[in-house]
Amino acid sequence: MVSNGTKTTAKMPLAGKIALVTGASRGIGRAIALKLAGSGCDVAANYFNAHDEAESLCAEVSAMGRRALALQGNVADPESVREVFEELGRTFDRLDLLVSNAASGVLRPLESASLKHWRYCMETNAFALVTLMQRAAQMMPRGGRAIAISSLGASRALPDYGLIGASKAALEAVVRSLACELAPRGINVNAISSGLVDTDALQAFPHRKQMLAQFKRRSPKGRAMRAAEVADAVYLLCLPEAAMINGQTIVVDGGFSIAG
Repeated sequence: MVSNGTKTTAKMPLAGKIALVTGASRGIGRAIALKLAGSGCDVAANYFNAHDEAESLCAEVSAMGRRALALQGNVADPESVREVFEELGRTFDRLDLLVSNAASGVLRPLESASLKHWRYCMETNAFALVTLMQRAAQMMPRGGRAIAISSLGASRALPDYGLIGASKAALEAVVRSLACELAPRGINVNAISSGLVDTDALQAFPHRKQMLAQFKRRSPKGRAMRAAEVADAVYLLCLPEAAMINGQTIVVDGGFSIAG
């Protein structure tokens, strides 16, 4: 059925929802944005410097009959986050779903890490969720869902991953606190701890091929993960049936973390 130029269907349980996905231009963020759009959501796609990719994503979302908005901004900078939400508010009158996916970090041994490296990882990967939710909660008068993307490095020691792993562990702690603070307002906050996905971000890892081979070898599924599978988990947390899942970190890794 088409109404006012927008395609809707009873088979879209998230139809009419408005979602903001950070780091949406590539990899897991892009897969999440497309999954939510395919489920009926209008999508605001935040990106840092991948303008062409963000515009390409918005074109795909628009082709599904959904509204799409590309928003440039740095989630680690509170002033930039303020500007992102001001621009968001000029197109959308509310927000239903926030996916905090944008991440970055410094790969190096902790013994050579500096305070600057530490702050960069913490501000981008952990505190960004705080600044995002300070704005997002104001746009969720009817309640909503927030999902942060974490990684197995939050609870495992990986080579040169100490700074990023610590920031992801902090992110999961932030999720728990926000979940308690915002539950009375009908806002659920959860995290997805993802197994290894071969994205552009993984190209920066010096032992990428070995990491992928190890994940495939140890995973009961016998393969690495796909970005779309992380997106599927985000989608599940956005459904009405997930109303009582709050403050949790859901591990999505095909069983890798329990395989010994």
